[in-house]
Amino acid sequence: MAKPAILTVDDDPSVLNSVERDLRSKYGQDYRILPVNSGKVALEYLIKLEQRSETVALFLVDQRMPEMSGTEFLAEAMKTFPHAKRVLLTAYADTKAAIDSINEVGLDYYLMKPWHPPEEKLYPVLDELLEDWRIHVRLPYEGIRVAGTLWSLASHEVKDFLTRHQIPYQWLDIEKDSNARNLVESATGETKLPVIFFPGGATLIQPDLKSLADKVGLQTQAELPFYDVIVIGSGPAGLAAAVYAGSEGLKCLVIEKAAPGGQAGSSPKIENYLGFPAGISGDDLTRRAVSQAKRFGVEILSAQEAVQVGVKEAYRIVKLKDGTEISSHAVLIATGASFHTLKMPGAENLTGAGIYYGAAYTEAMNYMDKNVFVVGGANSAAQGAIYLSRFASRVTVLIRGHAPIASKYLVDALNENKKIEMLTDTDLIEVKGTNTLEGIVVRNTRRDETKSFDAAALFVFIGVRPQSQVVSGLVKCSDKGYILTGPDVMEEKSPPRGWTLDRDPFLLETSTPGIFAAGDVRYGTNHRVASAVGEGAIAYALIKEYLKGL
Repeated sequence: MAKPAILTVDDDPSVLNSVERDLRSKYGQDYRILPVNSGKVALEYLIKLEQRSETVALFLVDQRMPEMSGTEFLAEAMKTFPHAKRVLLTAYADTKAAIDSINEVGLDYYLMKPWHPPEEKLYPVLDELLEDWRIHVRLPYEGIRVAGTLWSLASHEVKDFLTRHQIPYQWLDIEKDSNARNLVESATGETKLPVIFFPGGATLIQPDLKSLADKVGLQTQAELPFYDVIVIGSGPAGLAAAVYAGSEGLKCLVIEKAAPGGQAGSSPKIENYLGFPAGISGDDLTRRAVSQAKRFGVEILSAQEAVQVGVKEAYRIVKLKDGTEISSHAVLIATGASFHTLKMPGAENLTGAGIYYGAAYTEAMNYMDKNVFVVGGANSAAQGAIYLSRFASRVTVLIRGHAPIASKYLVDALNENKKIEMLTDTDLIEVKGTNTLEGIVVRNTRRDETKSFDAAALFVFIGVRPQSQVVSGLVKCSDKGYILTGPDVMEEKSPPRGWTLDRDPFLLETSTPGIFAAGDVRYGTNHRVASAVGEGAIAYALIKEYLKGL
């Protein structure tokens, strides 16, 4: 972190040079000494310091300056750095102004010119002020800062992206923090959100996720034009296959449009995964898997979306959204499934503004001591509700069926948690709010009763939709979009039409040779983390067999 600054302002070059010399001699090791010859220039510089997340420990300012007096400067400067100590340099004629400024700007001290010898007239005063500042100041966060509002979908997406990639950041809500709002306006000239401030002073304004990924140092471009295997999706199935492929020396590329981990990656706690008796969070499991894959030489592209898979002779070609094409011998589709979105009027406009899909881990702390609702009765909804209860004053779970269908240990935890209420036989029929979610309307289907609730947030975990668009028209899928594999692609005990090999499709192979599927995108899968990991491992073994036949 950059050293705290001592900023001195004086329009007289000889005085400014003298002050700088004395300050640098005594404090140069622990503080940055910043001499400026104009109050207006100094104020502009303070904005840059704040954008770089640097701080000022002390202002030492001449009172009598032509464009802006020392008192006027301090009145403005304290808006940016309110905790900095304030000292005026005055002549005898300025004594009254200095005394008045004690009340006007909270002046800590005024020094008469000349201040020599500094060992007697300058350093003892500043030593005491700086010691008091060090004791009471809270130093600025030195990492990435995200400024936005709780009701901004783009802000939510950036926060979720950084959280899922386990990149630390500080959240600045411009609706609650006037300094954050001023910081945004000084960077953009208007209020464009979100604004991401980086150490060193760089900023990104309303970035797309690829630009953000590039800036934070994630890999977004493949290093090679050709790989042995390309894995699309970095959930448990995709990462498991990548680990095995990398460990056996294959050139393996993983393409992920959002963040590693899939739905499992956003799970606050997975308690039934083998080998972790105390449970493990989805992001921790993902972090370990990503590290393991990279250790074996696997490349993982972030914020890159595969839009189409094609076949050209013995090669499988993946086209990315940016137009890039990457070739391989085999492709594994491990794109998983996403939660269904609400179709009722107004729900789309409130997405990221109080309505969230599978984002309890990212947004929970923003709803401290508020009433929130969870829609869904399966494992993800139960895990989300339990995690939210650590922050919210009350969590109400809306379950369409007669009872939750989550694992027993989760149902037991829901029943035992006094902050959680479950409403069964309940349909969500309306959401209320213009710019932010304000309330919901539900209907009890058993009693045919309708009831309204005030709602700070709504976390949706209903159903899943397989993300199989990347191979649409290329491989056989079920009527709901799940990719068919192995025996399910057979037609009257014969390989599907267009099958070009002398053998039947492997267990996890699709209707197109060399294209495999695993995890939640595959028809007949179990929708459990362990099952996805197992399918990923099996898929790699079958891909290995496929490669032997080339």
